[in-house]
Amino acid sequence: MTPSFLSGLNDEQLEAVTLPQQSALILAGAGSGKTRVLTTRMAWLIQTGQVSPMSLLAVTFTNKAAKEMLTRLSAMLPINTRGMWVGTFHGLCNRMLRAHYREAGLPQLFQILDTQDQLALVKRLMKALHVDEERYPPRQAQWFIAAQKEEGKRADRVEPYDDFSRRMVEFYAEYDRQCQREGVVDFAELLLRSYELLARNEALREHYAGRFHHILVDEFQDTNRLQYRWLQLLAGQHNAIFAVGDDDQSIYGWRGASSANMQDLQRDFRIEKVIKLEQNYRSQGNILDAANALIGHNRRRLGKNLWTAESKGEPLRVFEAVTDFEEAAYVVDEVRSLRASGTPLSDIAVLYRSNAQSRVIEHALFTAGMPYRVYGGLRFFERQEIKHALAYLRLVANQEDDGALLRIINFPTRGIGNRSLEQLQGMAREAGMSLWAAACANTLSGKAASSIAAFVKLIETMRIATAGLPLPEVIEHVIEHSGLKGHYRNEKEGADRIENLDELINAAAVFVDERATRLPAEGAPPEEMDELTAFLAHAALEAGEHQAVAGADALQLMTVHSAKGLEFHAVFITGLEEGLFPHENSMTEADGVEEERRLMYVALTRARRRLYLILAQSRMLHGQTRYNVPSRFFQELPEALLTRVNHVRQAPIHARHPSPAYGARGAARPGAASPSAVPRDFPWRIGQAVTHVKFGAGVIVSAEGGGADARVQVNFRDSGLKWLMLEYAKLIAV
Repeated sequence: MTPSFLSGLNDEQLEAVTLPQQSALILAGAGSGKTRVLTTRMAWLIQTGQVSPMSLLAVTFTNKAAKEMLTRLSAMLPINTRGMWVGTFHGLCNRMLRAHYREAGLPQLFQILDTQDQLALVKRLMKALHVDEERYPPRQAQWFIAAQKEEGKRADRVEPYDDFSRRMVEFYAEYDRQCQREGVVDFAELLLRSYELLARNEALREHYAGRFHHILVDEFQDTNRLQYRWLQLLAGQHNAIFAVGDDDQSIYGWRGASSANMQDLQRDFRIEKVIKLEQNYRSQGNILDAANALIGHNRRRLGKNLWTAESKGEPLRVFEAVTDFEEAAYVVDEVRSLRASGTPLSDIAVLYRSNAQSRVIEHALFTAGMPYRVYGGLRFFERQEIKHALAYLRLVANQEDDGALLRIINFPTRGIGNRSLEQLQGMAREAGMSLWAAACANTLSGKAASSIAAFVKLIETMRIATAGLPLPEVIEHVIEHSGLKGHYRNEKEGADRIENLDELINAAAVFVDERATRLPAEGAPPEEMDELTAFLAHAALEAGEHQAVAGADALQLMTVHSAKGLEFHAVFITGLEEGLFPHENSMTEADGVEEERRLMYVALTRARRRLYLILAQSRMLHGQTRYNVPSRFFQELPEALLTRVNHVRQAPIHARHPSPAYGARGAARPGAASPSAVPRDFPWRIGQAVTHVKFGAGVIVSAEGGGADARVQVNFRDSGLKWLMLEYAKLIAV
């Protein structure tokens, strides 16, 4: 009997779901139902008795996706999903390390550093080692360490190529030693430590390889090299990897993602056939035709062609504004019209390549009184008051956590200054002990000594008082007795922070309820990981997750990167100009322009019904006026799919911009004519698009002289800025 959950699948989806036990690569186009295929594959394997729920491992890139997968699976089958290994790479590695902390060389209650905690540790260690932070910036050291770990390299395996990298390698080694002393791990360490554990421990590797006969991976194009190698170890010689991904949506190369993993998977796991999911269930035909035409210009791709059973729909609307202010005004007008026709604001998105573009748009929305939300704002667990509360909780849970101690030892203020802290750190280094142990020994004198003693007593009192209490009561007690609430009550805008602290208690209560429905990590009895430690690990892992904001209907503003995985009735793609989208940094990078094209492909395929492509002839960015050439992506879209919704209003050259004597990137040209020096009857205008028989497409960015001496400066797309005498230039207006 055919399971009911297979009904409604198209032929390609059904083929993917019902594959025998073999590794497979599912090339899933945007809106092609990849999540349905993944979860239905899991249900089919369980329903047909090929595996038990505990013999599946599924990897996602967000906790939200993992929860959605389990929810869908529960709706398909009457099974208990507790204890199933479904989660993010970091979450699954955390689970493995908790179960095998001894073999991994970690303390039982190791803590996880989020990116801000890691940066604080880097700064603290640099200060202790007398590292010049101007010459070796802490953030650069943080990025260096993360990059090496994501390549699977410890400090002793990194080959320095100059004095700077040599110092970075030395610091990396010291950083690793400090983390080991404190019993803490950063995000990259979770994966690297887990990989090393499996690589060197054959018995453990065989145990997991014998358990997880089927490994399913979502968003495979976003995996980095270490993640791929981790999957290889888990798969062993006989297990099947079911990878779902889309190389055309590989847009995270800048953070280590490698779409080449898809080709390597085909080779390493002997995959003979790639199943392509090309039927799109999201967008209308014209949108898909445009996306297909655009991405077809990329050379390094596996290749697919999206199609839909729906109608062609509307053509894509192109609006060319004179300035970025006009661009914003147009967006406001169109959004107002869409709203009046019944489209909720929450189903409309304004996308931009760079965060810097949002200021003008936000100002226009604010002026118009239109509610909006910047997607991907400050996360709950990254807010100052929450970080302080978590630091208190971390120290209550683990007194060896130096980073937590340093964050709160003088917050709220206790009269423990930098001088006293330096002395305390010096004592700890000399004695080879933690800061907490040094604070307990406390050989300082005067007010600082008594203040440190009071702090030690406070933490000890809270630790004793909260022993055995339910997690929400532990957090409530710590928030009250730490002095945080009292501190924020005295702040001018402290009410919001106090509400957030109260919400942390609510978050703990929800966590306890959810944890009660899950089994602990394999091999770890319930008592081996207390609720507080588990919650702190949860908070660190959730710090990178977007927290949805409940409230009024609001227009969605976001970068194109943030839009991946989302969909909207109407989408505005703004700033479609050379140097902005595609970004100017991509021009000098290998695969740079192709990744920008993939990013544009992602932007196009977010829209279901209506899509706007907008550019501005000039815009203010970073305090400078830029005169722009239309994005090359316009030339890659079939003209038949576009409709021009405006005729550009060309203002006289002296009235278009306050400073036409500035070049395309805002740099003043010595000797350029002032606006008043340009004749009013000049035949060309600043910002006017032109073509030249030799140099191709460009835009006029400056002009001077008159009569036979008149000349213009043109920013050509392919050859940059050039001054041309009008008498001989033979420019053609576009």
